Amino acid sequence: MSESPRRVFLLGSTGSIGTNALDVVRDFARRGDGRFEVVGLAAARNGASLAAQAREFGVKVVAIADANATLDLPCAVQTFRGPQSACEMLLAHARRGDLVVAAMVGAAGIEPVLVAIELGCDIALANKEALVAAGAIVMAAATKSGIRIIPVDSEHNALFQCLKASTSMDEVRRVVLTASGGPFRTKSLAEMARATVEDALAHPTWRMGPKVTVDSASLMNKALELIEAHWLFGLGADRIDAIIHPQSIVHGFVEYLDGSVLAQLSPPDMRTPIQQAMCDPLRADGPSRKLDFAALRTLSFEPVDRERFPAISLAHRVISAGGNSGAILNAANEVAVRAFLDGQIGFLEIAELVRETLDGATIGPVSSLAEVFSADADARARAQSMVHA
Repeated sequence: MSESPRRVFLLGSTGSIGTNALDVVRDFARRGDGRFEVVGLAAARNGASLAAQAREFGVKVVAIADANATLDLPCAVQTFRGPQSACEMLLAHARRGDLVVAAMVGAAGIEPVLVAIELGCDIALANKEALVAAGAIVMAAATKSGIRIIPVDSEHNALFQCLKASTSMDEVRRVVLTASGGPFRTKSLAEMARATVEDALAHPTWRMGPKVTVDSASLMNKALELIEAHWLFGLGADRIDAIIHPQSIVHGFVEYLDGSVLAQLSPPDMRTPIQQAMCDPLRADGPSRKLDFAALRTLSFEPVDRERFPAISLAHRVISAGGNSGAILNAANEVAVRAFLDGQIGFLEIAELVRETLDGATIGPVSSLAEVFSADADARARAQSMVHA
């Protein structure tokens, strides 16, 4: 570890990933390990929580997307407000070698990731949309800038760790991401068709926000993660798959050409992959739960039923199609999930609406963020029109 602390900017600090990342930093500080200095924080609208975090960690700058949010902060803390505030904060204060934990939710998190990459910051990536919607642009920018993108999602972080055993991706036969199966793992199609919002939000393993929880129930979260894995590791649809694992102990498998399979195991605690991403390539003690081998009795696995969970097939379709298809799928899914949460469509209609949006869209290459946002806007409008049809 270097003598000077690693400067960290945390985008999406008041959300689940953000608060867990700060818990990791807090734990290091509690043990007298000052390897991280939290320089800046960004949030969407929770001004009270953002201000409390800023005071606790003594940050120099904050950004909040809600221009009217109340922030009770010392005058010495510089504040950026508005939709571009996270980008403005990074442009004013970030520098090469800093670490940006990118945990903003939605398409709003894409541009700050690109700004951080262009500034030469390494990225601990938790924002799915950056790769699902704009993977070609983000990965090309990372290669040009010479920075590292380390995944924070537990499944991708598991693959990232297991892939360290390889000298080339040519040695890898395939990678497999695990899924808990959510609340509908054992439900029939008829039962899923009758599912209420409360049913979909009753996740058996993880505690997350409503959108992510519904995505987990439909396995759309796994579909998005398959697309992310394609961009992170440069693998085609035929070398990326998902499997149901209800215990959520194994987070990912890497199968090598010689038949060896490596897996990463840990209790379902997001602080484990967050800390790994922040500390890589080093290891250290941390606040996350540890695996109790004495209590470990059964690890079970089952294939994904693609009739009940068609999102997985949609992911493979998007990986093969490339271009703007990821942006279209992501945008349509956001509209569909919102419509389900608002009681406008049924649970099974989420994946159907996404499929119909893809069917009606013009798939083509993207070379700029403007093209990504255009595809996103068109898909949202098309999906919304079907909600109200």
